[in-house]
Amino acid sequence: MFDRIVYISDQVAHVSLKKDVPLTINLMNLHVIFEDKDKKILGEVDDLNEGIVKVRFLGEFINGTLFGGVIRKPSLDASIRVINQEEIPTIVGNDGEGSMLLGVSPFYNDHPVYLDVNDFFSNHFAIFGNSGSGKSCGIARIIQNMFSDMRLFPYRANMLIFDSSGEYYNALKDLNQINPNYHYKFYTTNEVDKIGEPLRLPIWLLNVNDLALLLSATEHSQLPIIERMLKLAHVFAETGSESDQYKNHLIAKAIMTILYTNQTAPNKRNEIFSILASCSTNEFNLEAPIQGIGYVRKFRECFLIDSNGQFTESVLMTEYLSKFIDDKFDDYEPEGKSFYTLPDLEKALNFTLISEGWLRNENTYGDAVTIRVRLHSLITGSYAKYFQVDNYIDLDQYISSLLINQGQKYQIVNINLDDVDDDFAKTITKIYTRLLFEFTKGLKNRASIPFHILVEEAHRYIQNDRDQYLIGYNIFDRVAKEGRKYGLILGLISQRPVELSDTVISQCSNFLIFKMNHPTDVEYIKKMVPNISEEIVEKQKSLQSGTCLAFGRAFKIPLIVKMQMPNPAPSSGNCNVVTTWKAS
Repeated sequence: MFDRIVYISDQVAHVSLKKDVPLTINLMNLHVIFEDKDKKILGEVDDLNEGIVKVRFLGEFINGTLFGGVIRKPSLDASIRVINQEEIPTIVGNDGEGSMLLGVSPFYNDHPVYLDVNDFFSNHFAIFGNSGSGKSCGIARIIQNMFSDMRLFPYRANMLIFDSSGEYYNALKDLNQINPNYHYKFYTTNEVDKIGEPLRLPIWLLNVNDLALLLSATEHSQLPIIERMLKLAHVFAETGSESDQYKNHLIAKAIMTILYTNQTAPNKRNEIFSILASCSTNEFNLEAPIQGIGYVRKFRECFLIDSNGQFTESVLMTEYLSKFIDDKFDDYEPEGKSFYTLPDLEKALNFTLISEGWLRNENTYGDAVTIRVRLHSLITGSYAKYFQVDNYIDLDQYISSLLINQGQKYQIVNINLDDVDDDFAKTITKIYTRLLFEFTKGLKNRASIPFHILVEEAHRYIQNDRDQYLIGYNIFDRVAKEGRKYGLILGLISQRPVELSDTVISQCSNFLIFKMNHPTDVEYIKKMVPNISEEIVEKQKSLQSGTCLAFGRAFKIPLIVKMQMPNPAPSSGNCNVVTTWKAS
């Protein structure tokens, strides 16, 4: 069938076909072998035109093993033949230790295609495709195949799926039917359906950047407010002799500052009483006794106003306050391991704004009020319940509670974000990812507890935030660059890769691309995805639903893979209009 190599360019050989020999097979996408004395090169037919076949080089066989990429080219007198049956496993993978079934090859009579588990699941990966192309079914099938393979036995797997519409529940809820050692947990923002456990996140585990995101901070001047608020929330929640002394120091210093402002006495009194409403101690509360010379005044009585518009006991109050101000406490840092609530956080914010004069400065007033209004709206709104946790729990205990309950290990934790808007869902996803990054980074044995974060509709959450926000952070960028060494792996599932973070995509090592025709997305994939050729991009445009183009570290060469429908399937199909239209 093949005659000879006509000429060789950089990555392509042009091969003539023998004249008067009928073609017995479809040559398109066929894999062929170039052999000469010291080389064996794999190629794939990309084009056929007037008896000349264009074959793109894919890899080289060395000692029977296929290595992707070609440095050496075949000689012009190399023999050319179609790949034989025995060589196919070197392309599509072997059913051996450390491998798992992905799907079948439609080009080789549905020959099984296997991926290297370590090369796939130890690296960030991405799954792209149009709506209805098979993305959700593909990830559900991969997970089902992984847990069905008893050679893998992924008992210690830790997979968190951020599910924008709760579609994976149906596909994964019966995980323990595969093996009674496997368990699936479903957290949800939808508390009406009574399916799964309500999503709850301890507010005290959030750091400054988390709160900046939660409160939609957009100005740099808001960050010191949030930082101070967070510190005071921990301080006010602590108990003990030293923390009480620090609270008295804070209150006394704040009141002293207010007394020496140029406000009217009624305004000063209002601010001082607001301070005590935010934080009070035995020494500082409205009923606390203050000893004068031969008499006692209650704290509130010291702020009676005389006919001159001055406080009647300003001298007594100044002397009393001075006893509690101690400069050694200016560098005091709380342990940061205390229980507090959203209302407690609001009290800390009010103390911060009043004591440090944020509301008295016209340059910072607007930013301060914005943070106050947003926090109060959160507290009084429907999202406050997601931060209602009754007892203190530290980070390690919280992560453990997600994965282990009463001795039962959960391999998959599905977090359904269906009932919250995109901004809040994005914030929650970032907070969980930051907590997992902090947890894995703090392990004594690096990468000893691997986590996989799978983000459905990733384009809604993993974006180029630097173009949108001044404040906050993009934890996904950091995880993409550093997460692998700590065992924190990202899996992106998206129909709009153009809206994803450039940094995150560039760090992905494996790709499953289902049919994707939007020209902007196709062009973006060409630019952002490493080692992708024009031929690969063109191939994916004609794929059937459930069929993907697989390439990356886990694969020897780019492969067209037809994936089996998951059983059970995720709830990601279209509405059955014909059935629902009919009258019962």
